[in-house]
Amino acid sequence: MTNAQVTALTYGLLIFAAVWTTILVPQLIVHVSRYGRPQALRIAKTAMVTLYASMAVAVVLLPLPGPHSKRLEQTVQLHPFQWIEDIHTELVKHGLSAAHWFTTQTFQQAAMNVLLFVPLGLFARLMWKRGFVGTMAIGFTASLLIELTQLSANFGTAPFVYRIFDVDDLMTNTFGAMLGWVLAAMLLAFRATSTSTVHPQPVRRERVHLAQAR
Repeated sequence: MTNAQVTALTYGLLIFAAVWTTILVPQLIVHVSRYGRPQALRIAKTAMVTLYASMAVAVVLLPLPGPHSKRLEQTVQLHPFQWIEDIHTELVKHGLSAAHWFTTQTFQQAAMNVLLFVPLGLFARLMWKRGFVGTMAIGFTASLLIELTQLSANFGTAPFVYRIFDVDDLMTNTFGAMLGWVLAAMLLAFRATSTSTVHPQPVRRERVHLAQAR
């Protein structure tokens, strides 16, 4: 993990603390007014979504470029699966064999892109009850919004474009959301199986009517 990523995660936690402190009290007031007492599960769900959103925004946008930051030579990458070729280039550059592909920074970045969107897929299935196609659409839309934000230099608020609009990011992020949905579906199936095993359904016995002989 690079120093920039550590910095981004640190800011993400700070963002979460600020946002969570802001929304917790109103949420507690609403719960007491509507349900008579705080709803722990609802509060936990809100906290998880807030934490994920805060960390995701921080990882995607931070750290911001400084006055002496070097401008990018390339701001758009539209070649699908370019990351595979970049892994080969990185291996050759460092004189490594193909067996070290998983140690390259390129692969680790692609893996992080996938992992970043796995929680979104979990939320879509477990909390928002979305189907596989709906989750894929959510993942793609969220990823596209991120890439457009980066392409526009945070919609003009940054001094220049400091992140690449990458079609591979769209693919890996969307795949991450799909993977999260599959994991959530497997979890629900396992829980249903475990519940049926511990609490088996009672067997219905049909009444047998015997005809009395005269």
